[in-house]
Amino acid sequence: MTDTTELSARWTTRLTELAARHSVPGASLAILHRGEIVAETAVGLANTEAGIEATTDTLFQIGSISKVWTTTVAMALVDEGVLELDTPLASVLPELSLVSDELTQGVTIRHLLTHTSGIDGDLFTDTGRGDDCLEKYAALLGDVPPNHPLGATMSYCNAGFTLLGRVLEVVTGVQWDELMRERLYRPLGLTHTATLPEEVLRFRAAIGHLGSPPVQAPMWGLMRSAGPAGLICSTPREVLEFARLHLDKGVTVDGTKLLSEESVAAMQTPQVELPDPHVLGDSWGLGWFLDTWDGHRVYGHDGGTIGQSAFLRVLPEAELAICLLTNGGDTPALYRDVYAEIVRELAGVTMRTTIEPATEPVAVDPADYVGVYQRLSSRMEIVERDGGLVMLDRVTGPLAELVPDTEKEYRMHPVEPGLFVVQRPGSELWIPVVFYTLDDGTPYIHHGVRATPKVG
Repeated sequence: MTDTTELSARWTTRLTELAARHSVPGASLAILHRGEIVAETAVGLANTEAGIEATTDTLFQIGSISKVWTTTVAMALVDEGVLELDTPLASVLPELSLVSDELTQGVTIRHLLTHTSGIDGDLFTDTGRGDDCLEKYAALLGDVPPNHPLGATMSYCNAGFTLLGRVLEVVTGVQWDELMRERLYRPLGLTHTATLPEEVLRFRAAIGHLGSPPVQAPMWGLMRSAGPAGLICSTPREVLEFARLHLDKGVTVDGTKLLSEESVAAMQTPQVELPDPHVLGDSWGLGWFLDTWDGHRVYGHDGGTIGQSAFLRVLPEAELAICLLTNGGDTPALYRDVYAEIVRELAGVTMRTTIEPATEPVAVDPADYVGVYQRLSSRMEIVERDGGLVMLDRVTGPLAELVPDTEKEYRMHPVEPGLFVVQRPGSELWIPVVFYTLDDGTPYIHHGVRATPKVG
């Protein structure tokens, strides 16, 4: 039996060291191993300007980990026969009007859960604070151009999960925030998990920090319509209670069955391979992304909001789940350092290595890559400069109003033909840029887990 007190104390020391190394203002960590929370700690500041310390009860924004919670409720409704994965959404939402008849009539729940709908995912339009915000958001999608044909590739899609949230509201008659309380928070016994700011303010809450060195973000959170895609706030312990539900095949600690064993397994079954297998995982299930470390299955999800980053990984064969919540700094590097140590110590597993530039020269013909690649919120121009390639990266559309720096420039370092890496200021890790073509021959970039077509 692991000594929880000793392990928590050791990780308090270690997390303090690593957070300082990576300029992370505040971080909170919990580890679930063989059915027990074996370590729980928080270090640093939840809010640097106010001098508020981070504690294990501090609520951080878990961001897109929320998508797996929304997926879990959707799959419970599939179990009940209320929804079907491959029935067109239009049968549930007859008012649905997307950019083309093919998309409107063809898109299904499975497309949304696997990010393969082609709906551009980064429409961050505020549709208000009312309970009708998801309904209003869904009505906007008819004006959003697709970034790939239905089912043709995988492109991370926030908009698809807001749309899914609206589907859940229609079939249950319950507004999404309340549906999460009914279907997950209360059955799992969660007391420090919430979505709405007025709920979160009952507790100590973290605020995000941006830049290097990190400074407090100008706003706390995203618009309410982003809820099903990324607005849940929680603690690592309570996120791991959610992970325990999946480790325990859909059954809560008190024996309540929230999800069938078949749906739990389906969520962890590969549905689509990722064009870029180097960032999150090599494939996507239903809600979860999937990977293999050292021969061991891994599923999980990350989250990123305004200056907050969240990380959840589950190694089912080792009965191990880890949650790290943070509020600024070089959080991907912190995640790697923390998780590499934990999985090695508790599971005997070596994390897969990160991608880096090639050490030997790579034959690159710039003509294969130069041009403009564009979708709703992003314009990437690849240009030749000084014998190499440079990415001119511009955030556009509504998303541009939420980020402090909309234009960036990165030198691209080749790994192999068709695969490059770039490095962001203040970050140790390299980020892949994958060039590929769809079956119809259209050239695409996969970067930041999103597919962007070449337009010129």
